[in-house]
Amino acid sequence: MYQPKDSSQSPRFCGVRTFMRLECLRATSDVNFVVVGVPFDTAASNRTGQRGGPQHIRNASVLLRPYNPDQEIQIFEYCSGVDYGDIDVVPGNIHKTYENIEKELTFILDNDITPIILGGDHSISLGNLRAFAKKFGPVALIHFDSHSDTWDNYYGEKYMHGTPFRRAVEEGLLDVAHSIQIGMRGPLYGPEDMDDARILGFEVLTMREVRQIGYAEVLHNIRQRVGNRPVFVSFDIDFVDPAYAPGTGTPEVGGPTSYEALELVRGLDGLDLVGFDLVEVLPSHDHGEITGGLAAAVAYEMVTLVALKKRAKQAKQPLGSGGAGYENA
Repeated sequence: MYQPKDSSQSPRFCGVRTFMRLECLRATSDVNFVVVGVPFDTAASNRTGQRGGPQHIRNASVLLRPYNPDQEIQIFEYCSGVDYGDIDVVPGNIHKTYENIEKELTFILDNDITPIILGGDHSISLGNLRAFAKKFGPVALIHFDSHSDTWDNYYGEKYMHGTPFRRAVEEGLLDVAHSIQIGMRGPLYGPEDMDDARILGFEVLTMREVRQIGYAEVLHNIRQRVGNRPVFVSFDIDFVDPAYAPGTGTPEVGGPTSYEALELVRGLDGLDLVGFDLVEVLPSHDHGEITGGLAAAVAYEMVTLVALKKRAKQAKQPLGSGGAGYENA
């Protein structure tokens, strides 16, 4: 059983920085989840430096503890996990990077391990989804973001951080009829920038709609949309308002608070969650390291969801029956 070091016995400033002070091992035996970095950022269209995101999140995660009071669970009583390190990327070569991502994640998934993937820019999600579709077939997607990332191209390039989910639909990686995007906002080039995602088949909840219907209804919509399908969660840190997450490449004002974002992730308990990614953390713009702290907390809630799923399986609770956060508030 792999679990974090006890910071009451070993000071947090000691040792190599890993997520939550987990063992840094490429282990697949007796492991339920891995935290794995993909430090790729050469598909970003504005600010770059997201390659530093995985380590920035790890640095901020040393304050995390094994008991989650909001979900009322001692995480490592139910699951074992390690920091798997980083997948080797090829700067400037997105297709070779995709091959590396798919190969490594396929190996992890074939060992029935849940990956929590730290980016990197959002282009990495296409490589992630290729591996998940090999394991599960087309998966449902829950996508938290301020942008739909369904553009056809940037500068004539088809593979950028604003295009992964269009490519994923075209490649048949997504069960789009059970997929949903939440939080879209900000100026666009035209109405087609938002309409294209709906034409592709996604349910889209803009940030204005989120505010109008409330977070409890958002979680209800997510559950209704996803049902009992295997689901991948993609969380772009720019989903959160830049007042709470300034360290990102394409910030958009008018988003949720850090608390609201965490409650939405907590509220996914009970779904058939098979994997997660957390992308677009940009350390060079993260004054006070507040984005790193938030990103670490989001990843921590993802780890908690793995533990909750294990606990529910042990108790033989049906998937889709649980859920903390706004829905039960």
